[in-house]
Amino acid sequence: MRASDVRVIPVETEEQRRAFVRFPWRLYRHDPYWVPPIFGDRLKLLTPGRHPFYEHARLQLFLAMAGAEIVGTIGAIVNHRHNEVHGDSVGFFGFFEVVDDDTVAHALFDAASDWLREQGMTAIRGPENPSQNEECGLLVDGFDMPPVVMMTYNPRYYQGLIERAGFQKAQDLYAWDIRTDIFDYNVQKLPAKFLRVAEQARQREGLVVRKIDLKQFDQEVERAKVIYNAAWEKNWGFVPMTDHEIEHLGQELKMILDPDLVYLAEVDGRPAGISLGIPDVNQALIKARPQPNTWSLPLTLLKFLWYRRRIDTFRLMIMGVVPEYRTMGIDAVFYVETAREAFRKGYRRCEMSWILESNEMMNRIIERLGGRIYKTYRLYEKPL
Repeated sequence: MRASDVRVIPVETEEQRRAFVRFPWRLYRHDPYWVPPIFGDRLKLLTPGRHPFYEHARLQLFLAMAGAEIVGTIGAIVNHRHNEVHGDSVGFFGFFEVVDDDTVAHALFDAASDWLREQGMTAIRGPENPSQNEECGLLVDGFDMPPVVMMTYNPRYYQGLIERAGFQKAQDLYAWDIRTDIFDYNVQKLPAKFLRVAEQARQREGLVVRKIDLKQFDQEVERAKVIYNAAWEKNWGFVPMTDHEIEHLGQELKMILDPDLVYLAEVDGRPAGISLGIPDVNQALIKARPQPNTWSLPLTLLKFLWYRRRIDTFRLMIMGVVPEYRTMGIDAVFYVETAREAFRKGYRRCEMSWILESNEMMNRIIERLGGRIYKTYRLYEKPL
């Protein structure tokens, strides 16, 4: 398109916001690997005041228009909590969806960048939807399978659009694939070292590793709060979640949790570590393939519930140990117990994601477990 054919407008009305959310259904209508979000959930996430993220952040959505037709979307985000934690003045972009056209992509990035400059930001990073505590990263390798739950997906051409707009890589995020043959605890395909370290850890006085108790879910979330923000404190780009954000995430995950894949570790009664595996409900969502504003229709729900029974993949979404307890072998117990339960329950695949490319220790451990990197996501950055 010519620059004169494209105009970018800020989203100001509820009708425009709904049109922003609907756009991907048209963009991906012929893509067999795209997993549609729940329309109401995505609308809530993009409505300041309806999600706890906006208690410490600002969001401005933009629509790219060619005549009366939407041809792209982007969100510009100021995460005050990120900038306070890291001493930065970085803004973010997210919810970037666009037709294969450099003119449209550049117009969207210009609009987001201009708005972020007005907010005093000196760099733009993304995609984050809307932060690293939700969905983030651009898929740059591994387009032959749908994404698992809470991971992103995009067409191949996005990488070129972003890089030609002047963005450079800030960090890669890896998704590791592990097949269930490593989970066959009975024939001990897990590395002997992990089994030995796990057994030694179990014998440590004061250490308890147990499954989550859904009957005391609120109390378990309180324990998870302590662990999460302490265990990831030093990770690149990490921003501690507020109590409200963790409670909100806990309530969302509660609906899809398999309690046999969630473990808490305590040392002398103090929260020490957490391992969170969640069934890949995307396998059911992609089969149901709901349309915006129709996802709750009985047929869609019935299809989702039917295919949910056939889920054979889970995502190991969180595994962390509070720094003072990291020499106790708690992580080995997590791996072994998760392996035992996953294999017993018939899960065929596990995705461990996402792992920072700079987290060399974690990447080495997963490789020793027999994992392979099968998807790579990228965060980009550009000075303003």
